[in-house]
Amino acid sequence: MEGYGETRYWPVAWSAVWVGALAALAAGLVIGLLGFAVGAHEVSRAVAFKNVRFTTLAFSIAGAFFSAVIGGWVAGRIAGFRRSEPAMLHGAVVWLVVLPMLLALSALGATWHFGGWYTGLAAAPVVSAAADQNVAAAMRNNAFASLIAILLGLVGSVIGGWMASGEPMSLTYYRRRELRHEERPRRIA
Repeated sequence: MEGYGETRYWPVAWSAVWVGALAALAAGLVIGLLGFAVGAHEVSRAVAFKNVRFTTLAFSIAGAFFSAVIGGWVAGRIAGFRRSEPAMLHGAVVWLVVLPMLLALSALGATWHFGGWYTGLAAAPVVSAAADQNVAAAMRNNAFASLIAILLGLVGSVIGGWMASGEPMSLTYYRRRELRHEERPRRIA
């Protein structure tokens, strides 16, 4: 196998990563505050999923995803990579930098400004077996919602980096990247 054993160095442009992380936090804050302004985040910590309104769910999911897309895109554009792999890597590193920032903000009680999904990152009270089962269920639902928001952020940041590279967003593109134009399979119309 040709090239086996070779290492390939992908430099990390840390200034692009930090600016992308700040852009993701800023976009998340704007989307979260917009959700509060239109009344989409009428959620308390002790609410069950069946009582969550659709607009609340849409703002929370869109906020988690699109703020990460913006962060990954900003990092990819600032770094200037034309290939999708290093740009996607920078999007993932933006996500890795944003996670501790979100944990710090949740420790300060500031994740409410981003919507209800990140409140599960805050320290939850210890609930004993004899305690109210509704509180335990609400804490479980909050943790699950935070997990979904975090994983959507990872997907969004990688997609944002991919978008910033300018390469086509097709999974089959990579099998044909190195082929000359006349060697590529023709599409039948």
